[in-house]
Amino acid sequence: QVQPVESGGGLVQPGDSLRLSCGASERTFMRYAMAWFRQAPGKEREFVAGIDWSGGIKDYGDSVKGRFTVSKDNANKLGTLQMNSLKVADTAVYYCALGLKPGRQELKLMEYYDYWGHGTQVTVSS
Repeated sequence: QVQPVESGGGLVQPGDSLRLSCGASERTFMRYAMAWFRQAPGKEREFVAGIDWSGGIKDYGDSVKGRFTVSKDNANKLGTLQMNSLKVADTAVYYCALGLKPGRQELKLMEYYDYWGHGTQVTVSS
């Protein structure tokens, strides 16, 4: 069973930066595409960023383009989401997801991910 574990959430002010990490002990981690989704209170879960198994293909949600950067370190079995210029609207629980199936066009689709972390809270408030 693959279990992603998120870390790095917290309380920050608008304009600040935060880095989320997603680790998994799965020895075949490098075969997995990874994505970040988020869910704010009363809203549906939405796609934030995704990266294919090799790290060569990335995709971002419209609301975070130019501010967030997703990366994947296969050697250390670790993915990261660097979040800059944070806004109050970025407040949500952030989930890491891993899947073998997502290709370029499917990175943003939740149904293509088989394994989900429990989430980490990000709160942006002045």
